[in-house]
Amino acid sequence: MEINVLESWLYQAANILRGPVDQSDFKAYIFPLLFFKRISDVYDEEYKNAIEEFGEDFDYLHRFIIPKGCHWSDVRKISENIGAKIHECIRAIEKENPEKLSGIFGDTQWSNKDKLSDEILKDLIEHFSQNNLSNSEVKSNTMGLAYEYLIKKFADDSNKSAGEFYTPREVVKLMTMILDPQEGDSIYDPTCGTGGMLLETYEYVTSQGKKGETLKLYGQEKNLTTSGIARINMFLHDIEDFYILRGDTLREPAFHEDDKLQTFDCVIANPPFSLKNWGREEWANDPYGRNSLGVPPASYGDYAWVEHMLKSLKDDGKMTVVLPQGVLFRGASEGKIRKQIIDNDLIETVIGVGEGLFYGTGISTSILVFNKKKDEAKKNKIQVIDASEIYKKDRSQNYLEASHVEEIYNLYKNYEDVEGKCRVVEIDEIKEENDYNLNIALYVDKIEEDDGITLEQAYNEMIKAYEEATKAEKELKLILKEMGVM
Repeated sequence: MEINVLESWLYQAANILRGPVDQSDFKAYIFPLLFFKRISDVYDEEYKNAIEEFGEDFDYLHRFIIPKGCHWSDVRKISENIGAKIHECIRAIEKENPEKLSGIFGDTQWSNKDKLSDEILKDLIEHFSQNNLSNSEVKSNTMGLAYEYLIKKFADDSNKSAGEFYTPREVVKLMTMILDPQEGDSIYDPTCGTGGMLLETYEYVTSQGKKGETLKLYGQEKNLTTSGIARINMFLHDIEDFYILRGDTLREPAFHEDDKLQTFDCVIANPPFSLKNWGREEWANDPYGRNSLGVPPASYGDYAWVEHMLKSLKDDGKMTVVLPQGVLFRGASEGKIRKQIIDNDLIETVIGVGEGLFYGTGISTSILVFNKKKDEAKKNKIQVIDASEIYKKDRSQNYLEASHVEEIYNLYKNYEDVEGKCRVVEIDEIKEENDYNLNIALYVDKIEEDDGITLEQAYNEMIKAYEEATKAEKELKLILKEMGVM
């Protein structure tokens, strides 16, 4: 099946759910059903091929076992209590494949008839039954691409809540190019969402003509449904060597080596911005020593993620992470942590990216590159890139085009001063002249335009400055409150 036909057909399933189901919940219903249909069709194909080659008496080992009475065709025969039958089948499949599929279908309430009537479920089942999704009909690469397309479409539909599970793919591509993973590397995403960042590292290595299957992919995701979607994502891309576990990374990290955190060659992540109630009380006595640089404030969990990731990074490891730009200049406990990170020469590059690139937030964001083994020429320096004007503006969601990704990456790669865009700064200057403040504007000057601005532009700039000042005042009050000043 052609990819554009497959994508269109799969997305049409969402139209059946519109009305009774919120757009932000489409993924919780459609992705499990899509995977159920895919493995049922592949199961039939494997059985047919085995009979043709070896005869009916051959005991063929399927990739995934589907118990008797729990095939897609068994659900299709039902006209009443369809949701209960779906629930029965997917739980039985999980039970028969505990090592690979335990919990993969999420916790959707299929038998809730107030939300999903038998008529709606019947329409949905019949829609997915229109086409065969076996390997001979839909190759794994095509299936994987269509799945990624659906993830993006559902992110576009839900917008505000999409940031919890989806990072725009061009941003991920840029982060991966900078990370530059190699064959055999272990890759870790502590907030893996639907698995897009892990998948991009696989595709990056493969695109270099190397063996992406040699990568060892690790991810942790708090949300059960989203972690299931991530695992489905890997299987549909025909990736086997991955470990995606559910859990709260800051409170209960999933990957260990004896009594220590497991460490990885590469870490890549887009953690929740300025997370509140992130576990500060437990962090103060963290058994893994993740608080060695300090304990972040209760109202901002950003540096908790940074400390966790640094602790999870090998001594020669590298990581790229998306963070709000507030981490570059906020003071108090965050300032003390930032000071130690800079003193230890762990930051390689700071990239300020365009506004409105991420779903559900308009705040200024940055990509930080950490490197525990900098090249000699980069030691005791931090590269600061202002890419805030390098993006495509759109009415609902700004985005990076391929040319923008290439331009920002070249600024990073060339590692030289470019007026208005990039500067390589000595750490001594950051310490002595700016008191460890990494605010991008302190190091990269905007190129002044000669044409001047209109009255309307000046008014808009004034309003924007007022909003930023109000926000900064609120943040200052929170910090002072935590310090006991207020």
